[in-house]
Amino acid sequence: MIKVDLISASCSTGILPAENCTQSAANMPTAQMTTKKIITAARDLSAACNTLTFADPVAYVYNPLDYAWPAHEQYLHLAGATPKRVVFLGMNPGPFGMAQTGVPFGEVAAARDWLGINAPISKPAREHPKRPIDGLACTRSEVSGRRLWGLFSERFATPEKFFTNHFIINHCPLAFMEDTGRNRTPDKLPAAESGPLMDACDSHLRRVVQILEPEWLIAVGGFAEKRATEALSKMDVRVGKILHPSPASPAANRGWAEQATAQMTAQGVW
Repeated sequence: MIKVDLISASCSTGILPAENCTQSAANMPTAQMTTKKIITAARDLSAACNTLTFADPVAYVYNPLDYAWPAHEQYLHLAGATPKRVVFLGMNPGPFGMAQTGVPFGEVAAARDWLGINAPISKPAREHPKRPIDGLACTRSEVSGRRLWGLFSERFATPEKFFTNHFIINHCPLAFMEDTGRNRTPDKLPAAESGPLMDACDSHLRRVVQILEPEWLIAVGGFAEKRATEALSKMDVRVGKILHPSPASPAANRGWAEQATAQMTAQGVW
C-alpha cells in the first residue's frame, strides 16, 4: 500500500484549516500530531485487513475504512486530537451503523446530525444487493448506535465535551455477510481466518492505547472485553465493561442507558 502524506491529504479535502497546512511535522501542534498518529494507525489497520481472505459462508466483506474513509477521517479529526481518559471498544461495524457512515456505532442520525459528519461515502467493490451502502442517506437505524450515542449526547450535550475525555473505536473494522445477506460477526469465523485478523486488530488496539494513553478501556460487550483483556494485558490501562446495547440482548431492551450508566458509575469511570 502506498503511503501518502496525511496532512497534505487532509488539507486537500478541506478537513484541516488552511493556516495549519503550512506547518511541518517538526513544529506541528501536539493535537495535530496525535490526530496524525491515530489516522496512520487506522490506515495501517485497513491495509492489513485488506490482505486477508475469507471463505464460505462469508460471501461479502465490507471495509468502511476504504470506501467510507473520508467520513472516518473526519471522525478521527473530531474525536482523536487529544489523550483520553476513557476509550470505548466495540466489536465491528453493524450493517446500518459504521458500515454506512464510517463512524464506530455510527447510527446515521447521530453521525450526521450530532457529530456533523458530512464527508462523501462511496461503495465497497462488491456490494450485496440486500445490503446496499447508502451512506448518510441510509434510512435504516442502527439500534445499538442510537442507544450508545444517545446516552453520550444526553450526558455531554456536545461532541466536543464528550471527546474531551472519551473516544470510540471498533476492534475489527470489517463487516462480514453471508450470501443471504445475514450478518456474520468476527467471533463466528474459523480459527484460520480469525487468527490473522485478531492479530492485526489487537495490534491496532495497542497502538491506539499507546497514542491516547487512556486510564480506562471500556469494552462494549463480551467480545470486546475478551479482546481487550488479551491484547492489553501488558499495558497500563484498566479494562472495564458495559452491557452491549444490541436489541438482540433481552437485558439491553430493559433500560440500556440506565444500566450502562450504573455500570460506569460502579466501576468509577463516571
